[in-house]
Amino acid sequence: MAYRVLVARRYLASRRQVTLISVLTSVSIAGVALGVASLIVVLSVMNGFYDVVRGLMVSLDPHVRIVSAAGDGIDAASVPALSAQALAMPHVEEAAAYVEGKALLLHEGSQETNRVVIVRGVDPATYGRMQPVRGSFDLEDQGIAIGLGLGERLGLMPRTGARAGSHIALYSAAGIAQSFTRLFAPPQVERFEVRAHFMLEPSYDNTHVFVGLTSAQRLFQMRDAITGIELRLDDLDHAVTTGRVLEATLDPGRYEVQTWYDLQQSLYDVMRLEKWGASIVLILITLVAAFNIVGSLSMVVIEKRRDIGVLRAMGAARADIRRIFLLEGALIGALGAGIGFAAGLALVYVQHTFALVPLLGAESFVINAYPVSVQALDLVAIGGVSFGLCLLAALYPALRAARLEPARAVQAHR
Repeated sequence: MAYRVLVARRYLASRRQVTLISVLTSVSIAGVALGVASLIVVLSVMNGFYDVVRGLMVSLDPHVRIVSAAGDGIDAASVPALSAQALAMPHVEEAAAYVEGKALLLHEGSQETNRVVIVRGVDPATYGRMQPVRGSFDLEDQGIAIGLGLGERLGLMPRTGARAGSHIALYSAAGIAQSFTRLFAPPQVERFEVRAHFMLEPSYDNTHVFVGLTSAQRLFQMRDAITGIELRLDDLDHAVTTGRVLEATLDPGRYEVQTWYDLQQSLYDVMRLEKWGASIVLILITLVAAFNIVGSLSMVVIEKRRDIGVLRAMGAARADIRRIFLLEGALIGALGAGIGFAAGLALVYVQHTFALVPLLGAESFVINAYPVSVQALDLVAIGGVSFGLCLLAALYPALRAARLEPARAVQAHR
């Protein structure tokens, strides 16, 4: 094996009689390096965006959610047992009941008086992760927390000290239905005082409000029922496993378990599809470099026919000749991939450390530069694909060299 590597390395690094061979070899190495570096940079950026979006969505959605299989809510009497069962599982740190539904927001002090919002009724004692930018997350006695953008647009100010906050009313679909079915009954409207402004993500802030759990139950006329129980884990990566185990222990006819991926599956699937699509396009760069390897090694076979004949005459088998040129293709792939890995990882490190490439329109997003995240599995896949393409490209020249007859190869260069 040692002499095969030595011969392959000499064929790769020795001076050529035909300058074009060296040019094609250099182009092949540069093409592989460019393809590998591009894949590392692009996939790292996509991973970075995926992590940002996932972190943002998970900050809004629970890691795991238990809801009613029939969609009619969960009886509040069964909440303690379900919460205790969930908290007994590994990695589960928090279990909190919630109520969620849509309602019409009414406010007389703004021209934009009618606006549909998503109301989340939560227990403030178990919702300590919410840090408002104005006011305090006090939802007792008909308090409400609204998004900063929505509050500024409607002119709703939170309570601060002795100054009372703005007052709004929420009108649910159940209340609207009641006003139609009970002609002489007053409409079911819940009035709230703005206690806080929160800021999570613009599209979320403009559509969501938080109220107390009991207030939400009255608003949606759910009596003692809740929409579901949300669980938060110490590690997001255990959400799928925890969800499967919990689903296996609960009655499938009564309860349904949803993970953070299930709640935003369409968004995550699109992002993964974009990642695979970009990978396939960028692999074409390496594929073009592989075609250059076919040309350069084929020319090396023609140039080294006499050397091949001498090796065969000295007892080298066809398999040995084939392996020599396969090794040369492997060396080209390894050299190109090594340069590409160094360049790609260096660019990712510089972007992660110094944020040299800003993100256009960052004033309306949660980050101001392109995020990057390197995953070991991506690096393994990039290295394996690029190296495999180089070996595949070297196969034809290697087979052609192995078929040369020793006598004819030596006589052709006399």
